[in-house]
Amino acid sequence: MNTELMFSSATDLWATPQAFFDSQNVIHRFDLDVCATVDNAKCTKFYTVVDDGLSQKWTGVIWMNPPYGREIGKWVRKAFESVFVDKTADKVVCLLPARTDTKWFHEFCTRGEIEFIKGRLKFGDSKNSAPFPSMVVVFENSES
Repeated sequence: MNTELMFSSATDLWATPQAFFDSQNVIHRFDLDVCATVDNAKCTKFYTVVDDGLSQKWTGVIWMNPPYGREIGKWVRKAFESVFVDKTADKVVCLLPARTDTKWFHEFCTRGEIEFIKGRLKFGDSKNSAPFPSMVVVFENSES
């Protein structure tokens, strides 16, 4: 993996650390990874950029580590709406940068369960920690 590219603004893709995903999967038992590549998919069922996860129907228990660029708000909205508006997903677990000053954080994340991650994650195969803090946001409808 080209870590120089990964830590630059040339990409908004941050591959989920496997051990971190595994610890979350023990808790949540994921059915679908909605923001994957063929090389880094965390679930047997997954959507790639070609599948356009934003336009797909999300069902079951979802893992989401979206692109961290300007489109991130659309992914967070989709996660929220899949649980609370469309009611197609049972639960969406989101790995996100802890950007508490953003509109999408206040509009959606504050309505879920937030866990701030201590320290900084090492994404993909990187030996270096990310240049930003991370959080996990869980959207789950208690009525389901």
